[in-house]
Amino acid sequence: MAELTNLETKLGEVIGLAMAAQASIDRISKLAEGEQALVKQMKTMKAEAADAEKRGTQLAGTFDGKKSKIMGEARAVKKKGAEMLKTYLDRDADILDGMEFMTMAEAGEVGHWAVLAEMNKKAKHTGVRELVAKQLPIQKRHLRDVSAASIALAAKEDPNAEA
Repeated sequence: MAELTNLETKLGEVIGLAMAAQASIDRISKLAEGEQALVKQMKTMKAEAADAEKRGTQLAGTFDGKKSKIMGEARAVKKKGAEMLKTYLDRDADILDGMEFMTMAEAGEVGHWAVLAEMNKKAKHTGVRELVAKQLPIQKRHLRDVSAASIALAAKEDPNAEA
């Protein structure tokens, strides 16, 4: 089987990040007890990540004979995301820690989707263009939302309290 192109590899990465986002949201939602608006927001984000994974997987199937390799890349990225989450959110983590992690993760997703869009300017793959046109604005909204949530949670913290 032929190796993946840069475009196909990047598609696998964004699928993997969508997979990782769902697992991260499950973990971080558990830290958000009492923050109902935040829990609701994260449920929406999880559903949107699941949709991105589904659409990306469907698109991967249109690359002749490469779906399994693209999905292998996706699973590798998901695993790396899980390792990062485990490292960042230890047993003492609180919701602010979780939202700070989500801010980093969403920034990474925005970056990956933007790179996929840029690569596709030369590749001119219609399916990639359509997927990016749908997902990049969603990822940018996610980044804005988790950044705002982090700042709002930080505003509630006593800066002089012991950590």
